[in-house]
Amino acid sequence: MATFLFDSIVFGPVRSRRLGVSLGINLLPTDSKVCSFDCIYCECGWTKSMASGSLPSREDVRRALDKKLAEMQFNGDELDVITFAGNGEPTLHPDFEGIIDDTIKIRNHYFPKARIAVLSNSTMIHRTEVVDALKRIDQNILKLDSAFDSTIQLLNQPMMKFDVKTLVEGLKSFNGNLIIQTLFVRGKIKGQVVNNTTTQEIDAWIKLVAEIKPKEVMIYSIARDTPVNDLEKISLEELQSIAKKIELLGIPVQVSS
Repeated sequence: MATFLFDSIVFGPVRSRRLGVSLGINLLPTDSKVCSFDCIYCECGWTKSMASGSLPSREDVRRALDKKLAEMQFNGDELDVITFAGNGEPTLHPDFEGIIDDTIKIRNHYFPKARIAVLSNSTMIHRTEVVDALKRIDQNILKLDSAFDSTIQLLNQPMMKFDVKTLVEGLKSFNGNLIIQTLFVRGKIKGQVVNNTTTQEIDAWIKLVAEIKPKEVMIYSIARDTPVNDLEKISLEELQSIAKKIELLGIPVQVSS
């Protein structure tokens, strides 16, 4: 299916399923995806590299964000959240921590009530500077799509050494100051069945969520075109059924479909 890339550093604002009126920030190239995962459901398509390549500089990001927020303030626009997402994994940027500091200052000047969010696949949380930066923002939204390495290999296709046990230990180090995001889907990739909605998958995933103790969980399914054709969108009713099991832990759940 057709997929797309963001063609600028700052994009939107758009109305996000999960976050409200969101102004996006893309720290990756505008002509290619750079990521440490190669998820079969990614709206940006396949990952060609996890190498940094040609990235916008910290100053480029600062100028672009300052200009856009000044314009939005002048026009009386609404803004709920500034979201780091874009063409891959934002925490791969070597100046990620400094960019977060700049963003906090600019946000405080123009839209002090707006939140700052980072959508991350969690692969860089072994880096102290990344964790420190994520702890300074309002919503550090970190991926956990399965409790099983075999499913992660099919669904997320890591481009680096990766295992769920190490990931969970990293997520627990946030001491609850994080949001877990999980995309549920089922289908086939290269003739192999991938399905993180089975009873075994859900039970194991809930057990890990209980260990991590996040302040919130976000669950959703595919909403746009994906690089793999044989994927099934999970219904709202099924997602709500999964959410009820997390709510029994006393953890709020946001469901998007």
